[in-house]
Amino acid sequence: MLLLALVAGLGAVLLAARWMQQQGGEKSRIAVASTDIALGARITPDMVRLTEWPRTSVPEGAFTEATPLDGRVAVSALHRGEPVLQARLAPVGTQGGLAAVVPEGKRAMTVRVNDVVGVGGFVLPGTFVDIMVNTQGEGATRGNDEKSVSKIVLERLLVLAVAQEANRDETKPKVVNAVTLEVTPAQAEVLDLARSVGNLSLVLRNQTDPAPVQTAGATKAMLLGLKPVVAAASAPLPSVMTSGTSHPAPRRVVKRAAPPAPAAPRGDCVEIIRGPVKSIECF
Repeated sequence: MLLLALVAGLGAVLLAARWMQQQGGEKSRIAVASTDIALGARITPDMVRLTEWPRTSVPEGAFTEATPLDGRVAVSALHRGEPVLQARLAPVGTQGGLAAVVPEGKRAMTVRVNDVVGVGGFVLPGTFVDIMVNTQGEGATRGNDEKSVSKIVLERLLVLAVAQEANRDETKPKVVNAVTLEVTPAQAEVLDLARSVGNLSLVLRNQTDPAPVQTAGATKAMLLGLKPVVAAASAPLPSVMTSGTSHPAPRRVVKRAAPPAPAAPRGDCVEIIRGPVKSIECF
């Protein structure tokens, strides 16, 4: 009985080993990161290594040799042990740095921020922000805040870097003085104009919220709940030009009938002229 049990156990082990081998399938060797690779970093031979990987589970774009990876630039951060894929790398010949991260047709533009404009340091690489500008509306004069308006002019801009840091794995708030945003050429023009005509503010938004929102902007009258004053309609009145007025209002010319001539007095009359005043005295 002991011998029979030993033979049965040995057979079960062999069958289990064969089943596990069939489940794993044939092995292949692919290149994986041997250390954490930062976004925009140039890959060197000591950053990658070859490791066994199930042939049926090899990801698309994986490298079976480490030689072609020498000098390539990562467009996204890679963690240790993660396969190095073609989609995670910049084209051959690309120089390292932030320029390799900017997609085709996009641009990178930097704006100056502080701890308040930068949402308390929570604006980090990989987050999305809206751009709000506070400026003077049409017809406003210098020092007059009655026409000031705040308006969101750009939405869902990707933050590429804060200061000189482009690592998207950081979650700890970081107060910096500059933020680099990913924009289209048209958005770059709007952002530059907004920066020159008013004060910018960054509005942090959820990364999973892509829906645009159209707003009319906020004015001081809306903030205080004031209603616009509508002038009552009235008949136009003739205006009088006063001294010192550079642009007088147009005057309405009204023709009046000449007064009737006084009846000729009887007796001896004398016409007396005193300056511009003329009178007739009769005796």
